[in-house]
Amino acid sequence: MQNVITPVKTEERVKLGVKPGDTVRVHQKIVEKGKTRVQMFEGLVIAVKHGTEAGATFTVRATMSGIGVEKIFPLYAPFIEKIEIVRRSKVRRAKLYFIREKVAREVRRQLRNMRLVKMSTDDFKEEEKPEEVTPEEVMEQDPAQAPDGTEMAPEEEKAGEPEAPVVEEATPETEEKKEA
Repeated sequence: MQNVITPVKTEERVKLGVKPGDTVRVHQKIVEKGKTRVQMFEGLVIAVKHGTEAGATFTVRATMSGIGVEKIFPLYAPFIEKIEIVRRSKVRRAKLYFIREKVAREVRRQLRNMRLVKMSTDDFKEEEKPEEVTPEEVMEQDPAQAPDGTEMAPEEEKAGEPEAPVVEEATPETEEKKEA
């Protein structure tokens, strides 16, 4: 046999004996922007592949926010800091892939018991009362409206407008008079 140099204590992980049906908590090291933190992933082991050899993996399934998440971890990966077995269950199969459909059936069953409700924040909004506007404010906002808020006819609009100042255009004759 050859000795493999690895930072992982392989004997500990072999003795742990992760099996399908176990609920495990995997402590995983994650490096972000030069900092290292430990993230835990807890779920049900649904498959163990390749036993305890160098390429051994185990699949962990967890439900997060109502969504099923599966992660495949290499048994001897150096980024796995620790593996804890939280609970052991007696199972009759080596691969528990049927759990995926079973969970989906449970969700569908729960959705059947729900009733459809249509609500929004608009249902609870208070109605705003229109502000009272004085006739002067109406004239400032729209001079085409009468003081009582009604639209003015075009003749009334012209009558209500102040007269524009008369500007004489400069002609060559008027320019000569100004010079003299």
